[in-house]
Amino acid sequence: MVSLAEIQAARSLLEGKVIRTPLVYSPTFSEMTGAEVYLKLETMQKAGSFKVRGAANRIFGKKDDIGKGGVIAASAGNHAQGVAVAASMAGVAATIVMPEWVSLSKQEATVGYGARVILKGGSLEESIMHAVQAARDEGLTFIHPYDDPLVIAGQGTIGLEILEDLPDVDLVVVPVGGGGLIAGIATAVKAFRPGSRVVGVQAAACPSAAEALRQGGPVAVGADPTIADGIRVKRTGDLTYPVLRDLVSSVVLVKEEAIMGAMLQLLERKKVLSEGAGAAPLAALLSELVPLAKGEKVALVISGGNVDTFLLERILKKGLYAGGRMVQLAVTVEEGTHSLPALLQVLARAGGVVNRIDQERSAPDLPVHQMRVILELEARGRPHREALIAALHDAGFAARPFPEGY
Repeated sequence: MVSLAEIQAARSLLEGKVIRTPLVYSPTFSEMTGAEVYLKLETMQKAGSFKVRGAANRIFGKKDDIGKGGVIAASAGNHAQGVAVAASMAGVAATIVMPEWVSLSKQEATVGYGARVILKGGSLEESIMHAVQAARDEGLTFIHPYDDPLVIAGQGTIGLEILEDLPDVDLVVVPVGGGGLIAGIATAVKAFRPGSRVVGVQAAACPSAAEALRQGGPVAVGADPTIADGIRVKRTGDLTYPVLRDLVSSVVLVKEEAIMGAMLQLLERKKVLSEGAGAAPLAALLSELVPLAKGEKVALVISGGNVDTFLLERILKKGLYAGGRMVQLAVTVEEGTHSLPALLQVLARAGGVVNRIDQERSAPDLPVHQMRVILELEARGRPHREALIAALHDAGFAARPFPEGY
């Protein structure tokens, strides 16, 4: 297990190489939960996530052992960019193996930091296997994304920074993939605050750490698609598991809808752009999966902000629908010059904002004297959404969610 001394050594080594990110108090989330909630914004770190800490500590910590070919890593995004940035700072070449499904924006960002990118593997685990083999074949130094003592120690510097800014922290909530981040943070925090709690959060789509704790050791789990792709790791690390077992109070699982909602809340309430993995701690808190005492001081590790722009648009739209802030309705009305104006007047009186209107006249299920109006509306939340539907019904318009049951 990584020691506190190793994390403190990493802190000294990383001085001036990485950003000391802020711990920001959130009045909004504090009021919503009854606790004092602070956000550790690794979204503001170099390359947009915490990963550069571990990568830089590993590369600079053993720079003399790195050959002319440089380093190689496997990653779906953040570790790739962290290694590329750290390697650039150290003046060594970097090769990154990425799963074949990784987004174009993450590929381009990694190349932009100076790395050579190889697309290989249908999962992160397959990419890691290919990178390990390539390291042997080409004489490269492999940088593991989480199961490496120097990487874990580098991530643990976040814990030291939290303690400096909030010495009496009661609870630290951390996203968990392979476990390197939470292992480092838990080691640092529990060394100074043994009575505090460290809680891990995973996407329910890939519960590898939760299952490891349940079964008493790392096991491979199935992984469904998740917007929290940064923590979609099918097997917890062998080095990180003992720390999870001994120092982490629990690992909770959050659903996709909760993660999307947390991303939207962070953007709207704190103007923080977070990726799915980074928003997972807030999702767990707002879903009441983490027990809280009134007034407890809570630090949420918002681990990164590297979210694909096109994916972000879809996530925010779905988050608005799930939160009742947007709704699509199908309304069947009689053909005629007055039907549509009357429908819109009802919505205007009820305070609905119309984003889009589509009309269907030739659908097979429609009588020739009727048309279907499909509306996309903005609402203030679920109660207002229901009030809009009720207002339409009271005015004689049979409105239903569209698609059916949405």
